[in-house]
Amino acid sequence: MLLDHIDQLHTTDMGISRIEKNLKLDTDDVVLYCKNKVLDQKCNIYKQGKNWYCEVDGVKITVNSYSYTIITAHILRNNSRKNNEAIN
Repeated sequence: MLLDHIDQLHTTDMGISRIEKNLKLDTDDVVLYCKNKVLDQKCNIYKQGKNWYCEVDGVKITVNSYSYTIITAHILRNNSRKNNEAIN
């Protein structure tokens, strides 16, 4: 499981730039930011193919399951149509 290898989590220079841009982050430590998200008790962690996916607080983080490299992270889009249907 991903949590068993949390200390191996890392990313590349390009990964840092990509994650900062995608999440609009202003932090000194992108890897620590991602680790904290993955460790959040509300985080939904699942494996699909060669990657782990971690979803919490409107963010989806993609981690390679073999190297534990954080590939990317994205802000999850709310499906407002679904939300409206649930309210009605």
